[in-house]
Amino acid sequence: MRLRDIAHARAGDKGDTSNISVIAYDPAHYPYLERMVTEERVRATLGSVVRGPIKRHALPGLGALNFVLQGTLGGGVTRSLALDAHGKCLGPVLLDMELPEE
Repeated sequence: MRLRDIAHARAGDKGDTSNISVIAYDPAHYPYLERMVTEERVRATLGSVVRGPIKRHALPGLGALNFVLQGTLGGGVTRSLALDAHGKCLGPVLLDMELPEE
């Protein structure tokens, strides 16, 4: 199963930092997300795109996890030569994460 099967994502940015919120479609899936979508698995999924630390913030009342990804945007929107300097495509990339069946 892919993460996108049970959650959707929103991405944002500030300077060279991107953040991605992963939100469960069904609140019953949140505990599974909390166990399976770790900082380590996010780094493995996004690979070398994230050069700095990753910090996960749990938002159980919203059924969401927020990941702050430092060193991700090539110095920031006004300095980067990347096609997606805002990092909006990182959400869909993360949603491609393979999850084990429960």
